[in-house]
Amino acid sequence: MKVKVLITAVLFLAVTLLGCDKIPWLGDKGAGKASRPPKDAVVIAKVDDIYITADDLKREVETFNTLVDAQGVPQSKIETRDQKIGYLRDDMVRKYMLYKEALKRGLEKKDDIQRALREAEISLLVTELLRQEVEKIEISPEEIEEFYNQNKEVLKEPEQRKILEIVTDTEDQAKEAYIELLKGTNFAALARMHSKAASASEGGDIGFMTFEFDPQKRTKFDEFYTVAFAPSLEAGNTSSIFKGPDGYYIIKVDDITTTDAKPLSELWDMIKSYLLFVKQQKAVGDLADQLSGETKIEIYEGKI
Repeated sequence: MKVKVLITAVLFLAVTLLGCDKIPWLGDKGAGKASRPPKDAVVIAKVDDIYITADDLKREVETFNTLVDAQGVPQSKIETRDQKIGYLRDDMVRKYMLYKEALKRGLEKKDDIQRALREAEISLLVTELLRQEVEKIEISPEEIEEFYNQNKEVLKEPEQRKILEIVTDTEDQAKEAYIELLKGTNFAALARMHSKAASASEGGDIGFMTFEFDPQKRTKFDEFYTVAFAPSLEAGNTSSIFKGPDGYYIIKVDDITTTDAKPLSELWDMIKSYLLFVKQQKAVGDLADQLSGETKIEIYEGKI
């Protein structure tokens, strides 16, 4: 019951902020004039001069069910006919009775309410304007294919490198291990003998790594990535000695895996969504640029 009361309050606030002219089939912003429901609308209730239609109930029930899903209480959803009738009687009718009383008291004339209504109206109109601007935008199959063919390299899965490491406390220890490597001693065997890293028991194997561009997400220090993913360090090659925060390192690229871009059929929807987003952003930007040239704009930075 508490959940239902909370959600009902949220719904009531949301509908109220939309403004009096957005209430279902209300005459002249609640001024007492009789209203008429749209042609072919199925009227299921009337509160004074407010007509409530089947579509109104459907929209509110859908909003209610979305909210309870988001709050993790799907068991509170309205699904049966009796539940819908109960919601109509206990919530919608009550809401409009309270709304009418608020109008009688002149609450819609309060400055803070007027500001909220104005902000809600602006948001609704801007949303509708942008919807109209972008709904006509389409992406052709040719555009998707062209994007795919021009960006195959970018669409490939990132290269992965299997890295082995030897970590020593001193540079002299690292040099000793390096000389042994030059003599042909197995890297994994030397890692077990000389490395102080946790990977020593695995022959220095730290598994496959992908180059991480974001320093905040890296599992190794920056120099490690620079050395491990140097173009000159090919599969089977060993690096020179380099210093890390906890000792001296030698690494080996044991294997490199690369993949081709996924087939266009798998990326079709993703590419279409991306191109649609880009076009929509451009359309909105072009409209804003056009309007800025037709609008007198004054910004008083000194008062901020």
